[in-house]
Amino acid sequence: MSPHAPVLRITLIGLVALALAMGIGRFAFTPMLPLMQDDGLLGVSSGGLLASGHFLGYLIGAMSAARVRLAPRFMLQLSLLLIGISTLGMGLTNSYAAWLVLRWVSGVCSAWVLVLISNYYVKALVDCDRASYQGWVFSGVGAGIAVVGLGCLGFMVRGLASAPGWLALGLLSIAVGIALCPLMGDELPTARRPLRSPASQRTPLVWGLVLAYGIAGIGYTIPATYLPVMARESFASPIVFGWSWPVFGLAAFASTLLVSRLQARYSNRQIWAAGHIVMAAGLLLPVALPHIAAIAAAGFCVGGSFMVVTMVGMREAHRLAPPPDVIRHIAVMTTAFATGQILGPMMASAWFAATGSLSGALVLTSALLLVSVFALVQPTSPPRRIRT
Repeated sequence: MSPHAPVLRITLIGLVALALAMGIGRFAFTPMLPLMQDDGLLGVSSGGLLASGHFLGYLIGAMSAARVRLAPRFMLQLSLLLIGISTLGMGLTNSYAAWLVLRWVSGVCSAWVLVLISNYYVKALVDCDRASYQGWVFSGVGAGIAVVGLGCLGFMVRGLASAPGWLALGLLSIAVGIALCPLMGDELPTARRPLRSPASQRTPLVWGLVLAYGIAGIGYTIPATYLPVMARESFASPIVFGWSWPVFGLAAFASTLLVSRLQARYSNRQIWAAGHIVMAAGLLLPVALPHIAAIAAAGFCVGGSFMVVTMVGMREAHRLAPPPDVIRHIAVMTTAFATGQILGPMMASAWFAATGSLSGALVLTSALLLVSVFALVQPTSPPRRIRT
């Protein structure tokens, strides 16, 4: 890529694409769940199953992202548009079976967008000598969460049903996705990708890091699915509990920008390990103090750490592998994360069904996060290529 590439355009596309894919495609269900409960459409267990269906799509998307033989630019454009259409569809039907399909499609496409942005847009900024701008790209997730959370807060305060909320989010996503498509440039190839990277360029996967990334998927997904529900149980007024999700998003937005300043002093893995510790502490707060203030603090801790883990995890993949093999590493790590996302709500739903509380699931997940820190702080040898 030319050293004079439009850095602002690349950063803006990456930021907005992640805001749509994750803030709406992945995370809109979280603040919409209390609205759907108020409408009598979902309970905690059925909501958890619907979330797991979405995570299954995310898992399949992560597993297939490096193998789909579509041109990356077309694949990104298609994913953004399908996220908008599947979000819109949630407001057009009350069929639970249809919701499962729509959330599954949104999950597949959300994973594709994350893998594509993490590969091509992160690399493009490095090529432009603007690696520090990567924090702005990943801040798009938090920005999307905050905007959607504030929108849903407005819906709750005004007493609106969930269907108009889904319709509004779907139309917004479609409009912004269409606006983004013609702005994509040569940072995204327009030719079909090979199925695999050249054998001479392949590097071994670091399975300890893959496992730690998967545990992070378990760690964040319980509060990411149930935080507004826990907040509502603690304080019924939407003016109060409705702020739990915007706080989560604002913390995610600010955290990636802050960490970009710390990466000159600390390694990816040091920051990653710190993220797991902060996330583990956040999970324990509502258990130790079941109060709206503790739940808001938990949202701040988990929201402020999960995107840091994502960003530095993707940076570590770029450090470990040569450019032709990076997308394979990113896809495997995202697959592990997606697997954790499936296990988290399933475990939480089962625990809630058995005990009427999420506390046990939060404690267990916190323990897993703390144990995974040991895998992150282990010294490793320099990356090497696989011999053929």
